[in-house]
Parts: sequence; structure tokens; C-alpha cells
Amino acid sequence: MRFVVYGAGAIGGVVGSRLFQHGHDVVLLARGPHYEAMRSRGLRIRDPEGEQVLSIPVFDHPAAVRWGADDVALIAVKSQHSSNVLTELAAVAPPTIPVVCLQNGVSNEPEALRRFANVYGVPVACPTVHLEPGVVQAHSFPVTGILDIGKFPAGVDDTTRELASAFGASTFDSRAIGDVARWKWRKLVLNLGNAVEVVCGPPARQGPIGERAMAEGEACLAAAGIEPASRDEDRIRRGDLLTWSPVNGRPRPGGSSWQSLTRGAPDIETDYLNGEIVRLGRMHGFPTPVNELLQRLATHLSFVGGTPGSTSPGEFEALLSSGQ
Repeated sequence: MRFVVYGAGAIGGVVGSRLFQHGHDVVLLARGPHYEAMRSRGLRIRDPEGEQVLSIPVFDHPAAVRWGADDVALIAVKSQHSSNVLTELAAVAPPTIPVVCLQNGVSNEPEALRRFANVYGVPVACPTVHLEPGVVQAHSFPVTGILDIGKFPAGVDDTTRELASAFGASTFDSRAIGDVARWKWRKLVLNLGNAVEVVCGPPARQGPIGERAMAEGEACLAAAGIEPASRDEDRIRRGDLLTWSPVNGRPRPGGSSWQSLTRGAPDIETDYLNGEIVRLGRMHGFPTPVNELLQRLATHLSFVGGTPGSTSPGEFEALLSSGQ
């Protein structure tokens, strides 16, 4: 089994690194300065114990990979890029390869099913950072993250178990699960705080705005007849596995959307997180004002290249109260 990681950023770079460090055959796919840095200097992975430079094969397009029947595609791009990435992949990869979505949101697996028969979902719980080309950071040690995996839309097969075993032998805690869609919805609710970090800054995620965004999201899911894994289930599953330790003496600064905006990325995945709640609310006649405002403000910041946290919690509350 060879792992082809499409999107070797924070999650893809760390997962690919850990698999490579534990003896698996790995290929990375990336673009732009990150690709150039890895191609010329290797991938530098930092964790609470130090850093390593890994010489993992890297390409800038899936057509450059010699695909085989034993390959597994790990998709780790942001949700807004999934359609283009899957189209490129389908043009050159065998249609029977396992496609594993290491992504936030709930739209990626259905998108993959349009092109591939064997699709797997992973509700990723893995505190990572990617802010500079050629460098990724893993902030949890010795367990790097939780990568439970299930066949989409439901079920467990031999590939599910084999992938869970590979992740589990590479510093991740991983279980084969038969109800992966429930856990992807739970992760979506947790990821509603990503936009809070972008709009009001990372500390606000644990405050009233973050809690209101999640509570509104859960209520909207209930109105739509969707039952995610519960908060208690998620709390029990995580236990004390993740440590959130400093790297180079610094704590993890912010989540994935905060990192995208900080890197100057031209877009962020808010439309597929908070926007998913907004979409469901509009379909089922359920108001979602908190997530609508977060989506609008985060999208604007991304469009103008703004600074994360440029709206104070008080300013956000005032905008929400005024209905702007």
C-alpha cells in the first residue's frame, strides 16, 4: 500500500510525515512555494520533541504520479478545492483506488463518490500548523492525533481496517467505525469555531460567540433531522489522548482557517463549515443569524486579505443585534 497525500499542508503534511517515518511508502502532492520548498529542501516536521527533515517524494500534479492498484489517495485539501482536485485525480488514477477524505466539512465524501467507488471519511482531530513553505508542526505528542475512519456513507470493510491499522502504527489513535457520517457532522459543529477565530481572534472561540455558533448549529441540525455524534460521545472518544503541547516554545496559534488567512491564502473554507449550517437553515426554515454573520465577515476578511481578529467580540455582538 502506497499513500499519495493530495494537499501536504498542516494535516496532509503531518499525516504523510508520520506514515513515512513509520516505514510506509508515501508520495506528497502540493503546489506553489510549499511544493518548491519540499522539492528542494525536504519537508521539515516539528513537534514538541524537536524537528526532522524528511526526503519524501513530492509532485505538483497528480499526472506526475505513476498510479497503481495498491495506491491510496489521502485528500487533505480544503473543501473549496475538492471538486477541482477530485476531477484532476479521476483523470489519471484508477477508479477503484480508495479515496480517503482527511477534511473538515461534510461535502467532500459525496463529491468523491461522483468519481470514485471506494470513498472513506475521517473526522480528523489533530492539532497541526502550517504557516511557512516546507514546514509543518504537530502539537500533540506522543499521540499525534485521532484518525477514526469509516467507509462512506456507512460501513467497515477490509480496507477500513487496514487503513486504521496503518494510522494506528504511525502515532495516531485510529479505529474503524461504521457510522462515520455521524462523526463528520459532530466535527462540523466543532469547526464552526474556526470562523470565530478568523473574525474575533482565537481566544473568542472558547467564549460566548463560539458557544452560540455551536449551539445554533446543533439546533439547526436537529431541525433538519440530522443526528450527529453527541458532545458526550466526542468527549469520551477524545479522552486525554491529545496534549496540545508547545512547539519551539510556542503554543498552537490558531485553527486551520486562522492559519489560511494568516498565510495569505486567497480563500478559506467557511462556506463549507458555517455555510453548511446556513444552507440547512434556509432549506428548513430555521434561522442561523450567528453563523450567517460569521460566514459573511470571515469571507470578507479572506477576500480583502484582512487580519484575523479584526472584529472585537463586542463589535460582533453589536452587528448581530443590529441585524447587519
